[in-house]
Amino acid sequence: MNMRKFAPHIIAVIVFLLISIIQFAPLLKGKALYQGDIAHFKGMSKEIADYREATGEEPLWTNNMFGGMPAYQISVIYTGNLMRWIDKVLYLGLPSPMRYLFLYFVGFYILLLCLRVNPWLSLAGALAFALSSYNFIIIEAGHNSKAHAIAYMAPVVGGVLLIFRNRLFSGFILTTAFLSLQIMANHPQITYYLALCLLVLGIIKGVEAIRQKTLPAFAKQAGILVAAAILALGTNIASLWATLEYGKYTTRGPSELTIGKHDERTSGLDKDYAMAWSYGIPETMTLLIPNFMGGSSSGELGTSSEMYKFLQQANVPNAKEMIKRLPMYWGDQSFTSGPVYAGAMVIFLFVLGLLILKGPIRWWLLSATILSILLAWGKNFYGFSEFFLDYFPGYNKFRAVSMTLVIASLTLPLLAFLTLHHLFKEQPDPVLFRKKLMRALYITGGVTLVVAAMGPSFFDFHGLSDDQLKASGWPLDALIKDRKSMMRMDALRSLFFILLTAGILFYTFIKTKLTHRNAAILLALVVVIDLWPVGRRYLNNDDFVAKQEMKQPYQASQANLQILQDKDPNFRVYNVTRRLDQDSETSYFHKSLGGYHGAKLKRYQELIDFQISQGNMNVINMLNTKYFIVPTPDKKGVMAESNPSALGNAWFVDDYRLVANADSEMTALSNFDPSTLAIVDQRFKDQLSGFAPGKDPGATISLTSYKPNELIYASHSTKEQLAVFSEIYYAEGWNAYVDGQLSPHFRANYVLRSMRVPAGDHTVAFRFEPRVYPVGESISLACSGLLLLLCVGYGWKTLGHSRKEEPATEA
Repeated sequence: MNMRKFAPHIIAVIVFLLISIIQFAPLLKGKALYQGDIAHFKGMSKEIADYREATGEEPLWTNNMFGGMPAYQISVIYTGNLMRWIDKVLYLGLPSPMRYLFLYFVGFYILLLCLRVNPWLSLAGALAFALSSYNFIIIEAGHNSKAHAIAYMAPVVGGVLLIFRNRLFSGFILTTAFLSLQIMANHPQITYYLALCLLVLGIIKGVEAIRQKTLPAFAKQAGILVAAAILALGTNIASLWATLEYGKYTTRGPSELTIGKHDERTSGLDKDYAMAWSYGIPETMTLLIPNFMGGSSSGELGTSSEMYKFLQQANVPNAKEMIKRLPMYWGDQSFTSGPVYAGAMVIFLFVLGLLILKGPIRWWLLSATILSILLAWGKNFYGFSEFFLDYFPGYNKFRAVSMTLVIASLTLPLLAFLTLHHLFKEQPDPVLFRKKLMRALYITGGVTLVVAAMGPSFFDFHGLSDDQLKASGWPLDALIKDRKSMMRMDALRSLFFILLTAGILFYTFIKTKLTHRNAAILLALVVVIDLWPVGRRYLNNDDFVAKQEMKQPYQASQANLQILQDKDPNFRVYNVTRRLDQDSETSYFHKSLGGYHGAKLKRYQELIDFQISQGNMNVINMLNTKYFIVPTPDKKGVMAESNPSALGNAWFVDDYRLVANADSEMTALSNFDPSTLAIVDQRFKDQLSGFAPGKDPGATISLTSYKPNELIYASHSTKEQLAVFSEIYYAEGWNAYVDGQLSPHFRANYVLRSMRVPAGDHTVAFRFEPRVYPVGESISLACSGLLLLLCVGYGWKTLGHSRKEEPATEA
């Protein structure tokens, strides 16, 4: 086997590894990257992780958040999907989150190789994609599943393009394998945006097939894509099926309530909520000029800044510390960790590509980029986003529409480096190329020059919180001067990289002073020098902490320690010092009324909105809230207060009231005694047929054994009783057993479980036994096993072919 042809690939992997190691060097020194969402994750998943470690089983349910909820979108290991081993091979066993940067590189490199781009250009293109600022920002925030899913977008696109280029078997294997990995990363929103991007490609290829009368070939390609998608879905069916089943009961699904706000409601999220993080229309300029809108909501300034000078003159002792976290962002979003910067060089090459390239791939990448930007504008281009929310299947399940810019983050560098590939391969006419080069330079360089010279006069540079800052005594004038300076300096910075890129192309294709390889190396260096420092504004060595700080992100307060002394296995805690929907710390130590999750059960969220947040103690008591965490009298700490009115794990009620619907059920909770009365929706009236309510003074029911997925009670009564259990009702998986016999149960009090318990002494058990998990795991094992065999066979065939002949490398 001739190893020379593998040399560029080996060098590329080495470069990717080196940059990844340098970027995350503190990991190798025993530190950990502090990631806010990972800290939240550890709080959310603490009970699950502890149970898994103790038993080796997957609990599939946790009671530590929002009273109780499925674990599907928190932490479930799906062992049936064998493709997880391929994932580990691809990231070479690198630690998290270093592995995601490496996968960014590898994924885009594979995409360009699928399009037969020169390996040296593919290396530069991979750098351009991976070092985009957004990819750093999401890792710093702890959005690891998002980063994982983004990394596999590019190779999926590569496989699809191979199919459309009639390399059917190779395309099928790559599409199926990488789509399986992309879905396995478990970020449905990124998978949805990938599907949108490919849908645009499919439409354009379909139109081309109609025009060229090649519909049979297109139909064959489409059929292979469908087969690839089915097999990829099959490998992930356990997680997908569970998520699909669970989703309709979450805040991403429809509500049964008609009271309260409903004008902006879709079959998923409310429109205002879905579009809360909308990219501003002028903010789109950050793709070209990173600090066009000031950068981050917690940005850093230097000692030459106006703010620092002001603080020094005011004799502020910690001025150098204060300038490290300043509200520099002044755009439309309530806050941001940083801009989406694609790279000045990339934008220049993208514009040049629009002038040079022909055919459907140009129209696809342009259309997908425009779609990405228009959707990212959200409420700032309301009618367009509203159309998608109302009529595009599944779109209303996702929030933070600015995330659609992940499409542009892929399509911009792809068209940019396909442009370079075309130039390297075709050797353009110098005269004609010079005209197009200068036109692209005038467009992109002209924009940056205008912004540098006149941009500060076009805007007021006032952010959403500036009035509050001014009222608090902040030197707003100094802050605005620094914002203007940041825009001007970054515009000049982008102009420099545009000129540098144009100069390399000029000396390569017009003056012919540079070889193609040297030009590719120089362009790769420009990419690194342009993009990497911007990325490091938002992820650098200052973000790393002692490993123990991430291993145990929350330290027990005095209130937590006090509550932990209670040996009762199952009660809830209400931390009134935290927002109920933003509190993962309490879940780290206790079973909490609150939590932190983007897909909590909708009925529970409605209970928070209508009852708990209004201080309805009857509802709080029925949730077995045994302790409150409240501020200490001096407001300097927190303390625990016991609640003697908590109703316990289960109790018998004297009577029930049937109500017509969800509205009347919610309204009834506003004034009732849960210790004696159960509120039941009339849809469950058949389960109460023949039941004669009545009080049995000697009746008892108590919890005797607790596991996240199994609760066992001992019941004693002289007559049949109606029991209410302080556990969240979820129809898809919880089964009730009386003395081992499956028995019906139903919902009461809007969110709780209830059932008839016969007279006598009995054991009542609730077990979480969702069918989707075992059945889905079996299907996943079969599909992933088949796919793994196909991948091994394809790899063996490819290696065998490479031994026989050495394919030509495109220049």
